[in-house]
Amino acid sequence: MNRRDFLKNALTFAALAPLARLIAREGADGDKIFDLRTGSQVSRRRFRNTALTVPLLGFGMMRLPQKNGGIDSQMVRKMFDAAMKAGCNYFDTAYMYHGGDSEKIAGELLRKYPRDSYYLTSKMPSWIAGSEKGVERLFQEQLERCKTEYFDFYMLHALDATNWELSQKYRALDFLKEMKKQGKIRRLGFSFHDTPEVLQTIVKAHDWDFAQIQLNYLDWELYRSKEQYEILTKEGIPVIVMEPLRGGSLSSLTPEATAILRKSAPEASNSAWALRYVASLPNVLCVLSGMTLMEHLQDNLKTFSPLKPLSEPERKVLEEALAAYRKRLAVPCTACKYCIPCPVGVEIPRIFGIYNQYKINGNQWLFRNNYNAIPADARASECVSCGKCAKHCPQKINIPAMLHKIAGEVK
Repeated sequence: MNRRDFLKNALTFAALAPLARLIAREGADGDKIFDLRTGSQVSRRRFRNTALTVPLLGFGMMRLPQKNGGIDSQMVRKMFDAAMKAGCNYFDTAYMYHGGDSEKIAGELLRKYPRDSYYLTSKMPSWIAGSEKGVERLFQEQLERCKTEYFDFYMLHALDATNWELSQKYRALDFLKEMKKQGKIRRLGFSFHDTPEVLQTIVKAHDWDFAQIQLNYLDWELYRSKEQYEILTKEGIPVIVMEPLRGGSLSSLTPEATAILRKSAPEASNSAWALRYVASLPNVLCVLSGMTLMEHLQDNLKTFSPLKPLSEPERKVLEEALAAYRKRLAVPCTACKYCIPCPVGVEIPRIFGIYNQYKINGNQWLFRNNYNAIPADARASECVSCGKCAKHCPQKINIPAMLHKIAGEVK
């Protein structure tokens, strides 16, 4: 890793915008809508040179808590209420998250709040739309699911070279620009999973309001996130960060890396280090965190209320921890689940998660125990190398090859 890039380019801090105040009201069901003027509040940043401010911590809705095979709506409700009370009022969902239930739960649970008291974000998956009419149908369905008349932030979803081509073929951008004119979209952007070269092409195609990219201290070089960030910054496009914890892998780390961080800050979680890293970048508008447990939300709120940028000595500590962690990295999977369903039923993200943990902790017994808990017809050995999964993988992992490798190690 280039030490100068890591210490100087990656972590420059900008002043935080003051918190916009909201007034408490009564919800339709009689519950109190929290007054955001009270209690500890998350830091916020201004959207470009406007009066609008956005919380530095955003609530990602791709990994919501589960119960009885579906979303645990009662727990999500409690988490939403706690987030709103702390000023974390940016909610990011998408058409396919939780099989469509993520958008539905957003519509159900956020409607008790005044519509202008939170930001709601969703995305257009052109590969699912399949046609110009499909784009219109999906967008209307999303408005209905979310029980809203507009989206505050809206994106073309998961753009890479292939999905950008599909978006053009189905005139998705033209349609979304029209929706913005009609007020159904307030700010139009895209989420991105490809090379900086492809990003340059997309950036030049439209005057985008914002862009969402994968960014964390591991991917700063590994995934070329540094180049992506710099392209967007040069063009004056605010950045929304996804995968700041790399699917949770930067929360667990290796024992060696964790020990380095704990020695420097015994009370700080591994997640806090990773979130502070990306939030310290001046062109980052909001950092999304997919929170599954109330404990995740509480730790994140603590980290951002207010945000304390990493100091120079802390950056050196993080660099040391990263070096220790990279020695044990196995599969660069973020568990985004874009690779499933597998045509033959292989549980790809689950297998990679178990394998990564094995490579981190070295516990062969635990690995075999967890691996054998996977149904026999869903294990790595069942992969038929059709390649469908690899085409959808944002990390560009050669999934069939990795599955065969894991199957070989199991034998």
